[in-house]
Amino acid sequence: MTKWVWKGIRTGVKTTAYPRREETAPGVSPGRPAGRQFAHEEDARAMASLCPTGALNRIKDEVLVNHGHCITCFRCREQYPLSIAWEEGFEWAEFTEKGCRLERPFAGSIHIRTVDAGACGACMSEIKQITGPYYNIHRLGFFMTPTPRAADVLLVSGPLTEHTVGPLRKAYEAMASPKRVIAVGTCALSGGPFGTGFACRGGIGETVPVDIEVPGCPPPPLAILHALLLAAGKRTQAAGKGER
Repeated sequence: MTKWVWKGIRTGVKTTAYPRREETAPGVSPGRPAGRQFAHEEDARAMASLCPTGALNRIKDEVLVNHGHCITCFRCREQYPLSIAWEEGFEWAEFTEKGCRLERPFAGSIHIRTVDAGACGACMSEIKQITGPYYNIHRLGFFMTPTPRAADVLLVSGPLTEHTVGPLRKAYEAMASPKRVIAVGTCALSGGPFGTGFACRGGIGETVPVDIEVPGCPPPPLAILHALLLAAGKRTQAAGKGER
């Protein structure tokens, strides 16, 4: 036991300093496409046609990115490495049109309930990481709870399969007010590669009111942590994104 104590002292604290300081460690985010203006419309058309989910939209000679549909498949970057602009970083969370943070009296200690609404497992794996030693959300006043009755925030991932519509709605209704919903991952926003069909609703927004959206497939742990900080009023949206 003594050996491990001394090893811990020598190693020091390895938990990320975010949000007190910007995270600069390599590998914490894959980044995401940010669009680009092309010299010729044909090049823009070719770029947009690469996207399997329609996240790249061409307007004349410009390619715009709808991050709510982007699955970060890297096709655009692999085919046009010098043409597509790439946005580094991880502060991807945004308020929806009607979304808002928790009131100050309720933002000091936030309890979180996760809901898997038919996810492939990738987003749930990233959510699990935020409770580990490196991200350690407990230091910021965030705690996981097994019951929605004790939850302030609902973290939902997945395209919302027909079998999970009822459980998601019941979990939301069981929460006490005030309560907030965070949609984690492109599938929860738009259905992602699953889209809308006989088995999927194509996102959770029409079943429960979403306050904050976190795009990505999957979003990195720090993007999810950014969303929680937005809900608590401890962080603002990235520059250029209006806060509600």
